[in-house]
Amino acid sequence: MERPLSAGNSHILRLTIGWALLWAVLNWPMSFAAEGDSFEQRRQRMVRNYIAAEGVRNPRVLSAMKSVPRHEFVLPAKRKYAYEDLALAIGHKQTISPPFIVAYMTESIDPQPTDRVLEIGTGSGYQAAVLSKIVKDVFSIEIVEPLGLAAAKRLKRLGYENVHTRVGDGFQGWSEHAPFDKIIVTCSPEDIPDPLVKQLKEGGKMIIPLGQRFQQVFHLLEKRDGKLVTSKLIPTLFVPMTGISETRRKVQPDATDPRLVNGSFERDENDDSRPDGWHYLRQANLSEKSAPVGKRCLVFDNRDPGRGSQALQGLGVDGRRVGRLRFLLWVSNIATRRGNAAHERASLTVHFYDSERRPIGDAVVGPWTGTSGWRRVGKTVDVPRQTRAVVVRVGLNGGLGTLAVDGLELSSQRR
Repeated sequence: MERPLSAGNSHILRLTIGWALLWAVLNWPMSFAAEGDSFEQRRQRMVRNYIAAEGVRNPRVLSAMKSVPRHEFVLPAKRKYAYEDLALAIGHKQTISPPFIVAYMTESIDPQPTDRVLEIGTGSGYQAAVLSKIVKDVFSIEIVEPLGLAAAKRLKRLGYENVHTRVGDGFQGWSEHAPFDKIIVTCSPEDIPDPLVKQLKEGGKMIIPLGQRFQQVFHLLEKRDGKLVTSKLIPTLFVPMTGISETRRKVQPDATDPRLVNGSFERDENDDSRPDGWHYLRQANLSEKSAPVGKRCLVFDNRDPGRGSQALQGLGVDGRRVGRLRFLLWVSNIATRRGNAAHERASLTVHFYDSERRPIGDAVVGPWTGTSGWRRVGKTVDVPRQTRAVVVRVGLNGGLGTLAVDGLELSSQRR
């Protein structure tokens, strides 16, 4: 996402780029646009394939996503990827959020033409630019001064006159312009910052990802009679905060004993047919038909080569203490086959990251091709000693056909 902020600790709050670039790794496979396509053609395809196809319906949000030139908000070297559903580096160890996340968060707050919106974390200015097409005024706070100044100049050059920017501590809000009709927070604290609650107007809405370092859920908050009414939305994985804000978390992951959350796919507290604990799901839904473990299994289905169809989960893993990971799961597949590229196959992939959150390797369980009924499969993979975090990806991964998985278990062996 764009950046985590911290009340009272902004001077030590920084994000290493490696974890942000994880989005790029996790979004392969991708069918990138043809080089000869114009930015306009790519932008239309982005909205059609990555936003509307994934459930965003608000016509004003879709219109804004079609009109804002995302390539103006990324580094020149990254412009060829501007209209893919990727986070991209924008300098100073920061990233621009994937288009789907921007559209999803924008739609969730039900933006109105008369709204005044506070947006926390506009490293590039892109989220603010999208909001500016829909609401009356946008107030954006950026923590990294060079990015904040550059975003302000960019927004002014592109004519977004209703966007007001500042550099500061986002969790403190912007009291002189409060109250706000809506608030968007693009970072993941453990608890809701009190200043933001106070600055939200009665009847106003706020979207914020809350949770532990590797387990977060978007929460939609509405202020009624001075109190917040909360609705849980989809799981997500935002970049972790660093410095004091991260070390003060009440719940810290145990990287010496990694555990999967909801590997049986039974838990779905908000009844959206998607399993809790798994994020960035694409073309994946829960099914109660013939699950080998419990009542539910997770089913992936894809008919377009290269299109994402997966579920992801992040874990802390300390490679100095953990030498091997053992995966067991039930698998069933119907006419599964590769997509456009050799790696576009039904499988479980483990992505390893070091202490700087740089990718340091992958391991694959599978692939699974053809048609076969439920069977138990497993594999033990070696953990690089430099590993400090992993992301487990299961699905078709750009491959074709139908894949069902259930009863996913993870155990570890000490080094």
